[in-house]
Amino acid sequence: MILSGVAEALQARLPELGERMALRIRAHVEAYEEESLIPLDSLRHSCTANADLILSHLRLGGTPDASSARETGRLRAEQGVPLADTLHAYRIGSQFLWTEILAEARTRPEVSGDLLLSESTEFWALSGLYSEAVAVAYREAAAELTAQGQARRSALVEALFTGIVTDRTLWETAHELELPEHGPYAVAAAKAGAPGEEPLTGAEAALRQANLPSAWRLLPDQQLALIALPTASAETACLRILRRTRARVGFSPRFHSLRDTPQALRFARLALAGLEGTGPGVARFDDNPLAMVVAAAPAEATHLMEVVLRPVLDLPAAERSRLLRTLEHWFAAAGSAGAAARSLFVHPNTVRYRLRRVEELTGRSLSDPRATADIGAALLAVRNPGAS
Repeated sequence: MILSGVAEALQARLPELGERMALRIRAHVEAYEEESLIPLDSLRHSCTANADLILSHLRLGGTPDASSARETGRLRAEQGVPLADTLHAYRIGSQFLWTEILAEARTRPEVSGDLLLSESTEFWALSGLYSEAVAVAYREAAAELTAQGQARRSALVEALFTGIVTDRTLWETAHELELPEHGPYAVAAAKAGAPGEEPLTGAEAALRQANLPSAWRLLPDQQLALIALPTASAETACLRILRRTRARVGFSPRFHSLRDTPQALRFARLALAGLEGTGPGVARFDDNPLAMVVAAAPAEATHLMEVVLRPVLDLPAAERSRLLRTLEHWFAAAGSAGAAARSLFVHPNTVRYRLRRVEELTGRSLSDPRATADIGAALLAVRNPGAS
């Protein structure tokens, strides 16, 4: 090899070269300045190993050995050094080593300028090969670390939702999930259209942009989110983001301790179960507590429906539908026959007639608050059969 003597001379000075290369990189790459991120001993070791790798190939030839380059890439990924800074540092190290090769070669008459020019092509091709090995190993390690981090994050979120996190580790969990240690928080539960589907696609990024930290868990039938609400307007912003997803979402009341996450999840699921219709929407538990109670006790709600509304449910389909729809509009209009009539596009007397018909069939007066509550709860049970 043309530069074998040069390479051999430089290898004899490897500890000094590794030290100077490390200091050169520290002076020119900002990410390498922090001792706590990259200890100088670690950087010195990498510089020495990579210089030895190139010099050995220049001296002995053979198939290039990229093991030290791969180790550098993996280590920098584990240390959290950006890939761009890692490759920049590798280029600076290569430039430093080539400068040292030139300086040593000029002391040797047998190494002409033409020979150096031809060897420079091989050197930089070798440097490019090792640089690519650094990048490949870095990306592989980063992907592995990301997968590990996602698995741990998922496990921590699951621990919060199931309540197996102890008070002693709550703050550690909050820190790892990048959540505030104290609330208020809320839980959202969204219905998935198919196993593994994310109904709240894009919501996590939108919440982050709105400075609303969140932690997520994907289940076969639901996507769950634990969301921090640090400001007075945070809940409004959060609900607006959730509605934009066009998913069916249940939203819990606010709570202040992460230890209450399992109860909040139950409330969010009840709100989802009580969401009317089949289309998209966001149901807050606090918006309709009665509906939530009905959703929480499906067997009892079914019994109430049977006791209160069975005579109505036994009517022919058309009449049954008219009476139930009229009841819904009357409740939505806060008991105003006129407002219900306008939403139904009928005369107010038609609404009053239908309400009297319900009273006759059920034996309950809609002017009696207790009877009205019974009918309202039974109506919710009709519209949400089997909710849980």
